[in-house]
Amino acid sequence: MSEPVASRQETYSGTKEVTAAHAFDVKKLEAYLAERIEGFQTPLEVRQFKGGQSNPTYQLVTPNRKYVMRRKPPGKLLPSAHAVDREFKVISALYPAGFPVAKPYLLCEDESITGTMFYVMDCVEGRVLWEGVLPGMDKKERWATYDAMNATLAQLHNLDYVKIGLEEFGKPTAYVARQITRWTKQYLASETETIDEMNKLIEWLPKHLPEEGKPSVVHGDYRLDNMILHPTEPKVLAVIDWELSTIGDPLADFTYHLMQWQQEGRGTSASSVMGADFEALGIPTMDQYVKMYCERTGRTSTPNMDYYAAYNFFRLAGILQGIVGRVRDGTAASANAAQNASAVRPLAQRAWMYAKRAGAEG
Repeated sequence: MSEPVASRQETYSGTKEVTAAHAFDVKKLEAYLAERIEGFQTPLEVRQFKGGQSNPTYQLVTPNRKYVMRRKPPGKLLPSAHAVDREFKVISALYPAGFPVAKPYLLCEDESITGTMFYVMDCVEGRVLWEGVLPGMDKKERWATYDAMNATLAQLHNLDYVKIGLEEFGKPTAYVARQITRWTKQYLASETETIDEMNKLIEWLPKHLPEEGKPSVVHGDYRLDNMILHPTEPKVLAVIDWELSTIGDPLADFTYHLMQWQQEGRGTSASSVMGADFEALGIPTMDQYVKMYCERTGRTSTPNMDYYAAYNFFRLAGILQGIVGRVRDGTAASANAAQNASAVRPLAQRAWMYAKRAGAEG
């Protein structure tokens, strides 16, 4: 498992010197941005954020303001991964629609500037919280923070994606089936050991797909540490890390978020609250949280919950195995990425437990 919970905030928060593996010519970037972003001032100082497993993320510090740059990592990459151009497209549609994302400035597909494709957005100043139990808050604050997180995801799923210009952003049907195919391929391409439960899930999941409802924009990795909260208020200022976003099944997106209540231990950066004293802390139980979401999205129920749990634990295992593969290939962006290797098998085992609850045999 990963580092003790007490150090999570310190481990992942803030910036550091740019690592040698992710360095580039700062002067070249400075000249490029000065020509294209209105009001951009020099000199430019570049720092690298500690968090971020997939796409290296940088803080661009100028005399009058800060920006954030996300870029593809250098080196050997899996097909369709690190889609910073898709991130830029979705936040460019969401920002004018009033959804909380950072203001986008530009996408650069010219790899001669930093070595890989990148985009630049506003630097939203606020809090990124890494521990699900929200230490240091009182009960009222904790409830309000979870309520804001719930309302923000419901807002995303209630948006008319055609009206905001994302009609071509993804296929509106068979989202779960395509996700299973995608993460099966990624898992097999990155496999470092045989995990029986993953092999059984690869066979079982595609044969028992749930009926999907009305499609929406899906974030794909919606969790506490992928949002920036107001410095002092329980308000979401920006949802970040849109690499896995597309058009798809909102219930698959929501149930991925629910893994925070279902995941044992602290095996990944998705901060578990499983087994917490919800009443004492002021954190909604999973049933309460589901009810809040249903009320906000006009649902009467959330069917196939065990199947979705199996699918989501399988999917996360595939995502983490991809990071393990990138550690092996030297392209992982986080110093903590290697720790994910030990999390893959427990995730697969938990996925198979939910699959059996959904009717799988063996």
